[in-house]
Amino acid sequence: MSAVSQPEHAQAAEEVPAGIPGVAAPTLRSLAHCNLLRPFVYHMVLEETLDKGALEQELSKTLLSNFRKANGLQDQASEAQFLSKMGWTQQDYLWQVQLPHRIAVHCGQHFIAKAEARFLDKKNQLDQVVYSLIRVKDGSLARELYLRIEEGEATFAELAEMYSEGPEKTSRGLVGPLPLNQAHPQLAQRLRSATVGELIAPFSVEQLWLLVRLERHQPASLDEAMRQRMAQELFDEWIQEEVTLRIKQMCPAPLNPLV
Repeated sequence: MSAVSQPEHAQAAEEVPAGIPGVAAPTLRSLAHCNLLRPFVYHMVLEETLDKGALEQELSKTLLSNFRKANGLQDQASEAQFLSKMGWTQQDYLWQVQLPHRIAVHCGQHFIAKAEARFLDKKNQLDQVVYSLIRVKDGSLARELYLRIEEGEATFAELAEMYSEGPEKTSRGLVGPLPLNQAHPQLAQRLRSATVGELIAPFSVEQLWLLVRLERHQPASLDEAMRQRMAQELFDEWIQEEVTLRIKQMCPAPLNPLV
């Protein structure tokens, strides 16, 4: 008689992935253990989803040439060594070379129609700003520097280089261009409502006093590059959701998870 009780045996069986055609369950278990199951399933879904038809000869040559340049493959010997290192066949190699193009084509065919809605929903996050920044720990010093700039006694750049306690010291206070959502929420709120050239009065953020001037505001526009970016984001979200679903189907949660 087995030494394993029925409930323990049932739970152990549930911990084995349900499987993928052509891949043994122990292999999937090993992939999961090494934190490689998700990238494996991701590429599996990619291959199922993308068009695998032959590309035009000139396009295929261009993609191959660009890949070789990007990876320093200068001759047949270096290319053969690269394939050996990666464990790729010629077919694997061609697929990887063409993969970014095939993804871009799929995004254009299936997600570009939703790109504008995505853009409008995210526009506040996509707008970029350039601003000058001084960070000091002393509120009195911050107010003094503010008045010196207001009254023309010194420039923002001079004072930032002398007094700022953040990395902007090396750029004479200049920060950006960067998306508004990358700034601290309190800073982003003030920059969003400021006018170009406006010197914002000192305010406190996380034990530091900030003195800020908005230099340039760059609103995001829905050009072709932005449409492609939005379509790519939508595709990325879709495929990550699909990967999560597949993994849940293969690897049900244990009955008694660790707490």
